[in-house]
Amino acid sequence: MWRNEKISVIFPTYNEKESIRSAITEFFATGAVDEIIVVNNNAAPGTSEEVCGTGAREIFEPVQGYGAALQRGMREATGDLLIWAEPDGTFVGRDVMKLLAYSEDFDVVFGTRTSNVLIWSGANMGWFLRVGNYAVAKLMEWLFNTPFLSDVGCTMRLLRRSAYDRIRDRFTIKGSHFGPECMLLVIREKLRFIEIPLNYRSRIGKSSVTGDPFKSFILGCRMTLLIITTRLKALFGIR
Repeated sequence: MWRNEKISVIFPTYNEKESIRSAITEFFATGAVDEIIVVNNNAAPGTSEEVCGTGAREIFEPVQGYGAALQRGMREATGDLLIWAEPDGTFVGRDVMKLLAYSEDFDVVFGTRTSNVLIWSGANMGWFLRVGNYAVAKLMEWLFNTPFLSDVGCTMRLLRRSAYDRIRDRFTIKGSHFGPECMLLVIREKLRFIEIPLNYRSRIGKSSVTGDPFKSFILGCRMTLLIITTRLKALFGIR
């Protein structure tokens, strides 16, 4: 619990068999997390065995995609505060406390992985990914006149249940660019949000998206197109 509010952590998993158990243990060790929901999104064989006995609740989402998995996890979560994180070893469990500290003043707390001093040795945040995420985030910030943004791709963030309830029916993206869609919905709903720097470590295993420069480039293009089209819709009063 955090100030009498229940905390749910949602771990979407596809290729995190080698790291899922340690991630669950690390996040529970904060003492603040009440439940962890592992969304098995057609995950690697053996993933369920790693989750078994950890105290996390495993559910299955057959529709493939990061967005599909997270949306299912949020529907299943029972907490007052919903935290997303990828269980691939990149995020530090204790950073949950950073998110919670800001949740008292904000509806949504986004993480950023672009702060140099918090990027660990070996982390997959080289020049291409760091500048790409920063540039697309600045496009969003500029087009929508938002508070400071520096990372559209950070997959650790917090939403109050009241914020989630206001945007949940407008989710449309099932794939990897679901994160920016959520950010845009938060902005358009005029929810109070802030971005804070998080630790970013080396991934255990290879990402199916950011591990491939070409896939990362395509994802960045999709994010950019989504931001521009959403701004145009806003200008013409289209939800």
